[in-house]
Amino acid sequence: MRIFVTGATGFIGSAVTQDLLANGHQVVGLSRSPAKTGKLAATGAEVVEGTIEDSDLLTATAARVDGVIHLAFNHDFSRFVQNCEDDRRVIRALGAGLAGSDRPLVITSGTPIAQAAPGEPSREDNPIVRSDRHPRAASEEAGLEVAAAGGNVSVVRLPQVHDPERQGLISPAIGIYREKGICAYVGNGGNRWPAAHVSDVAPLYRLVVEKAEPGAKYHAVAEEGISLRAIAEAIGGRLNLPVESIIPEDAPAFFGWLAGFAGYDMPASSAQTRRKLGWKPAGPGLIDDLNRLVVPTT
Repeated sequence: MRIFVTGATGFIGSAVTQDLLANGHQVVGLSRSPAKTGKLAATGAEVVEGTIEDSDLLTATAARVDGVIHLAFNHDFSRFVQNCEDDRRVIRALGAGLAGSDRPLVITSGTPIAQAAPGEPSREDNPIVRSDRHPRAASEEAGLEVAAAGGNVSVVRLPQVHDPERQGLISPAIGIYREKGICAYVGNGGNRWPAAHVSDVAPLYRLVVEKAEPGAKYHAVAEEGISLRAIAEAIGGRLNLPVESIIPEDAPAFFGWLAGFAGYDMPASSAQTRRKLGWKPAGPGLIDDLNRLVVPTT
């Protein structure tokens, strides 16, 4: 297959690109950074220079490939709501390029978008929340629009995707810990975050685009939920910082924009994904990677 990958030079996108190429696919990769264009081209991918702001470019590129994996997303969480609405526009533009065909569009969301009862893990077939409750649901709402118009859309929901250098929302938390000199968790720290190593997430995207099942939803979850206390303790040990509990009322002052996530219990299951695709994650666990955390020298 000839697959258009947005975010092809990013943390997850570069791993997806490498996995696709290694398994016989051709990649058309979107690159917004001139500094990364040469590196992407060196992999053997065809490079499309541009940004996700260029809807016409996205539509035109999607129109000339066999499928699309959409990974690009603005991770400036200070404008999270706007970024999610921007992603709605991007998905519509990609869907327009695939209109009138059964060529797959694989979009990206987050595991908290699948609703779950308190204490229970979210599952792939759970109802989704609305974007007025969780902004990231805008991506799935846009996917439903494309599907309603006849598009072949499937969703990969991400947990905290990690290696020793990057760990999803945990990476900005590490920055806060270094700044404050304390590794804090909220209350008893028992709330859980799901996780998966980037080396496991990349082949999942390939399996999803190859299967091309309309309306399918998948969870890229290797570990169902690691407590925030365990995460804070691992980081504290690596950074040689104290680990302390804070009360919920103090979370906004300590965590800033991350406070809405810091006390949130969001375990997620991938049992359906594993059964449908034969996906068997085998990469290092989150705590193992945090114990090998690459610590900036500045």
